[in-house]
Amino acid sequence: MHKRDFLRTLGGAAIGLALSPAERRLLAATPPAALARREDFWTELRARYVVPTDFIHLEHGYYSMQSQPVLERYLQHIRDVNAVSSRYMRTVQYPNKNRVQGKLAALAGCRTDELIITRNTTESLDTVISGFDWKAGDEAVMSVHDYGAMLDQFKLMERRWGIVNTRVTVPLDPKSDDEVVQVYANAITPRTKLLMVCHMINITGHVLPVRKICDMAHARGVPVMVDGAHAFAQLDFRIPDLDCDFYGASLHKWLGAPLGAGILYVKPGALEKLWPLFGDEGVAVNDIRKLNHTGTHPVATDLAIEDAIAFHESIGIQRKQERLRWLQQYWTTKVRGIPRVQVFTPTDPSRTGAIANVGIGGMKPGVLASALMDRYRIFTVGINTAGVTGVRVTPQLFTTTAELDALVRAITELARG
Repeated sequence: MHKRDFLRTLGGAAIGLALSPAERRLLAATPPAALARREDFWTELRARYVVPTDFIHLEHGYYSMQSQPVLERYLQHIRDVNAVSSRYMRTVQYPNKNRVQGKLAALAGCRTDELIITRNTTESLDTVISGFDWKAGDEAVMSVHDYGAMLDQFKLMERRWGIVNTRVTVPLDPKSDDEVVQVYANAITPRTKLLMVCHMINITGHVLPVRKICDMAHARGVPVMVDGAHAFAQLDFRIPDLDCDFYGASLHKWLGAPLGAGILYVKPGALEKLWPLFGDEGVAVNDIRKLNHTGTHPVATDLAIEDAIAFHESIGIQRKQERLRWLQQYWTTKVRGIPRVQVFTPTDPSRTGAIANVGIGGMKPGVLASALMDRYRIFTVGINTAGVTGVRVTPQLFTTTAELDALVRAITELARG
């Protein structure tokens, strides 16, 4: 191929549908809730991944592996970019990134000029936290269950600018949305300048009523920043429907993109007052690109996002949501009620997704995680913070019921001591 044609097509053709004609027919004929239980379908999908064989992998919440179709495309992007090196960077880097950004915006349900590609949720939300024009005495509201990196960033603002951080405790198993909303409402004062809320709490899997929290906060004149690290590409929603002011997410969790990819959404009207982390005099104050001066960036990652979107859409968000929620319910309903076992995830399925957290009375989370791995070859992560003392269990679409049955047996045996 002529070099000029190569440059023009590089990164432009995402993977086709990753499923066979028979699988697509099954998808079309089976409602999402029924498909969630079809182990034959998900076993076939499992073949698109290289799944470890020496342990049961139940910690996909940190970083979930790419499917093989996406991984192969990602590796090819690396080779292709390397082949033309700086010529790629100086000619088609930004048009290609803009195309991918447009597809992400369509997936999020927003305009292209409302979203940028970042490296992860932490970068996205810390950009917002640092970008506020804080004054001494300004207040920010957050939860003790929020992600540590953002809590640390608020602490930095406290030391640097003298702001006041108010932490609330979200009920682990609320009986209503109002119970959660009221916790945040009680913390707002006339000096509150920003409220942070998780869409899905990373340590428990609790899905919060974000739209209702946003409506409450906006009625009091307070903007809302949402941590969507575990919700984006796992739950069926569109960001503008939440009516939040800022939304950050990672793409290496539930979209299945390579490590080092995330998004930041900024609601129209909320951008102008934010200071960028890095100066760029070539971008207007009302242009979201002012928050996205990254310097030289691993562009193959951006190109692979397009392939991850294609794979994601070949399955469909409703089917993913139903399957992941069903897997979580499959095992948590079996361990609830066992003596000494405590599940730190809501009982109401509508308040949950894939993630759940389980503990055993008298056993420290780290000890439980080690026992599961050493004795049963089940990989999880121990969580010991904010009243949550268990291991986080995060299956993926291809996790089998046999693997979850092994988890249930292990928890049962360990609880019996």
